[in-house]
Amino acid sequence: MLHTVLRRRASGETVEQIQPDLIIPTGRRKGQSPSLSSIYRALAEHEKRKAYPDAVTAAHADFAALQQRDRSPKNCSALHTTWR
Repeated sequence: MLHTVLRRRASGETVEQIQPDLIIPTGRRKGQSPSLSSIYRALAEHEKRKAYPDAVTAAHADFAALQQRDRSPKNCSALHTTWR
């Protein structure tokens, strides 16, 4: 969906003109058009990722490290209880 918006905006269309042609493929709103605010939010996120690619990479690495830490055996032992 983002690719379509970027391509059509590059050809001069406005988001308001593009919005009715977009269809949400999955989820609760499947088959409906996304709201204008959702489209603008996706565009803003895309611009942020383009402007700060190193920050996005660092955030992904930090998240992966947190996931690994949370899955370590030391932290999992607290979740298991023994029945007597």
